[in-house]
Amino acid sequence: MYKKIKNILNKKQHNWLITGVAGFIGSNLLEELLRHNQKVTGLDNFSTGFNRNLDEVKSIVTEKQWNNFSFIEGDIRKLDDCNKVCKDVNYVLHQAALGSVPRSIKDPIKTNESNISGFLNMLIAARDAKVKRFVYAASSSTYGDHPTLPKKEDKIGKPLSPYSVTKYVNELYADVFANTYGFKTIGLRYFNVFGARQNPNGAYSAVIPKWINSFLNYEEIFINGDGETSRDFCYIKNAVQANILSAVTTNPESVNQVYNVAVGDRTSLNDLFQLIQNKINQRIESYKMIKPSYRDFRIGDVKHSQADISKIHKILGYIPTHTIEDGIDESLEWYINYLKK
Repeated sequence: MYKKIKNILNKKQHNWLITGVAGFIGSNLLEELLRHNQKVTGLDNFSTGFNRNLDEVKSIVTEKQWNNFSFIEGDIRKLDDCNKVCKDVNYVLHQAALGSVPRSIKDPIKTNESNISGFLNMLIAARDAKVKRFVYAASSSTYGDHPTLPKKEDKIGKPLSPYSVTKYVNELYADVFANTYGFKTIGLRYFNVFGARQNPNGAYSAVIPKWINSFLNYEEIFINGDGETSRDFCYIKNAVQANILSAVTTNPESVNQVYNVAVGDRTSLNDLFQLIQNKINQRIESYKMIKPSYRDFRIGDVKHSQADISKIHKILGYIPTHTIEDGIDESLEWYINYLKK
């Protein structure tokens, strides 16, 4: 992990709250904070998170470090639950949400309840608890139909899905709370974060874990469109770095802002397919190569996405430590072991 973060976390023990702690990003944040002897409260309702993610973190850290963690099963849609977990907290890392563009198109009401009503509950609870910093998971989907590449934080288009509407509303609410109540927030616009503990199963699984699972099981792999659709794939350790830097920064210019969290590069789906398959072929003897199947472009998706990360680098000192190849290498180790269980 980034040396600057280690130095910051090792200086003092703080009280942290992670919402969505049993999820993919939440459990990785938990692992990093416990490794550095921080005290963490976690909230999750297990709608998309899993007990197994918490069990894995427990198996990695020491018993003393694990005892710094308190878990509360609860729901951000309930204000009482939010008030309970915010008590005596210094920093909130708000990851709880219902992700997935297709999920939001199928059920916009549930997405709205979690991503807008739940978000507002957390803002109110954190404000009333006098939390020092509220860092939340924003989304690159906020750029909507804006065509310019790379994406810069101050230029967005119209939302293309209910999910992107909810994530934009998060930014609007955070801005209002800053101006009205003096509450300090930072939004992180994630660009296709991937890595260990990202669920490979289910209708709304992200492309990288879904494909890795299919490759290893010789299942048919579908590419939406012609395969030239491209994304700025960001390994989980980069996202963890961005969250912690955002929480502990002392730069007065850094708060009440949104930042892109990515690598600043883009990879087409065709290239991603070849990259994953080649990496698997290098690891598994007598692996049989397969070809993709192409189908219609997916409603609500954008053709290309790439982040400009100059703002987060300049203000927070963020430097990606992992390229997509680095991330695929580390992810494969985890998925190969996970799928054997």
